[in-house]
Amino acid sequence: MRQHQQVSQLLKKLPKKLMIPKLMMHKTSTDLNVEALTQCSPESLQAQPVVEVVLALGSNYQAEKYLPLARERLAALGEVRLSTAFQNPDFTATTQLPKPDYNNQCVHLVLTTPMRLQQLQQTFKTLEGDCNRCRQTKPNQVRRVTMDIDILMIKLASVENSLSKNIVYLPTKNWIIMTDRYPFKAHERLGIKELAIAHN
Repeated sequence: MRQHQQVSQLLKKLPKKLMIPKLMMHKTSTDLNVEALTQCSPESLQAQPVVEVVLALGSNYQAEKYLPLARERLAALGEVRLSTAFQNPDFTATTQLPKPDYNNQCVHLVLTTPMRLQQLQQTFKTLEGDCNRCRQTKPNQVRRVTMDIDILMIKLASVENSLSKNIVYLPTKNWIIMTDRYPFKAHERLGIKELAIAHN
């Protein structure tokens, strides 16, 4: 209960909240010590099967349309838990070049079927494309990002009963942080905390 109150207090300090319902909030008394986790580059794990993933969703254009669409598509891949969604300023904005705010949300996805990290990354790129994501390359151009999906952390699969006809995949004990996303942004850290991602 104390942990929940601390999270609530931290969340109140963030900018205005979007009116998006929380789904299946996972409650646990064990907090995750992010600093103690292994960090790996995504390139070194491309061929590894993944069973769980923590994602950061972001949109600065028509978020009210594309966040629900992304959540729906992710739910088709497995069990989804969501953090609260927040509206945050674009940290690269300046007075000379103002930029629209981002709507951000963290997602904990337990995959129904394990996927290699490379395949998972491609799946998320396809999902971004389904949300009409256009990758603008012109310098100083204000980007309209309908959907951005970043992998923050993963759990790899360990194989059990590999001698039987039905291979059983179980999650390894510890989360692995993707080095290209660390250190986490404030809203990502709060999202992970709110989802109560912890050692099993």
